Amino acid sequence: MAKNAKSLNAPVKKNIFARFADAVVYDFKHNKILWALSLPGLILLILFKYLPMYGIVISFYDYNLYGGISGSEWIGFENFIRFFKDPYFFRVLRNTFVLGLYGIIWTFPAPIILALILNEVRFSGFKRVTQTISYLPHFISTVIIVGILKIVLSVDGGIINIIISTLGGNPIQFLNDPKWFRTIYIASDIWQGVGYGSIVYLAAISGVDVQLYEAAKIDGASRFRCMISITLPCIIPTIMVMFIMKVGSILSVGFEKVLLLYQPATYETADVISTWVYRKGMLEQDFGLSTAVGLFNSLINIIFLFGANWFSKKFMDEGLW
Repeated sequence: MAKNAKSLNAPVKKNIFARFADAVVYDFKHNKILWALSLPGLILLILFKYLPMYGIVISFYDYNLYGGISGSEWIGFENFIRFFKDPYFFRVLRNTFVLGLYGIIWTFPAPIILALILNEVRFSGFKRVTQTISYLPHFISTVIIVGILKIVLSVDGGIINIIISTLGGNPIQFLNDPKWFRTIYIASDIWQGVGYGSIVYLAAISGVDVQLYEAAKIDGASRFRCMISITLPCIIPTIMVMFIMKVGSILSVGFEKVLLLYQPATYETADVISTWVYRKGMLEQDFGLSTAVGLFNSLINIIFLFGANWFSKKFMDEGLW
């Protein structure tokens, strides 16, 4: 009897979902104002991020726009097989991966370098002006950015070709030559995002202990040595977090800029997964195939995200989780 009574009075072990629900209820009771402030953002997140995820099932249907999901035929993985057998599969996958890789090699380090340089500027007025100028391109729409590129790189009257002609060279068809597309895309990405991206690293640098610099100066360290041996190592955690997020979106190449810049003549190096999906889904109305390709793209990004996080945790002892 005593044993039975003890077993009846023993606390019931809850599963992970019950514990999560209890934690949410407890947090809500103690932080009602914060929950109220975050409610609009949560509603937008649910409406535009989570509810549309139901549409993923279209990947496994021969989707009929008028019949909807219930009126469409289930075809399993046929849409994925069609994509893998498509003659342009390797081209769009290669172009997407190369642009993403170039973004990591060139675009990712640029804000770090700018933040380190700005941190060494001692004239506050010059520093503020430089920061403002470097931030501005981020707030210019992609359409205007591409318009500027087309004017600057134009064969007739473009400033770059005017300089080339002045120096005795022949005008270059920058926008019609496939070999120039990746350079134009990455260079414009750096110009547009380097200033805004440096904000995170400047914030991390501002948290570095000033006493470390003072001790290094007493030991005779130069400003460059302080930057390399103190500033850079102290912001490594921030760099690794941003690096993991960058690698996790390696195949999420900017769709708008590619769509506005590319043309049939540059498909060889410019056509990426997102533009291929646009043509299949919006122009050819093959919604099942385009959804399947989008799901494939997301799965590859998730694999890269987990791989980058594992690598960072193993070798740098830093990660997102």
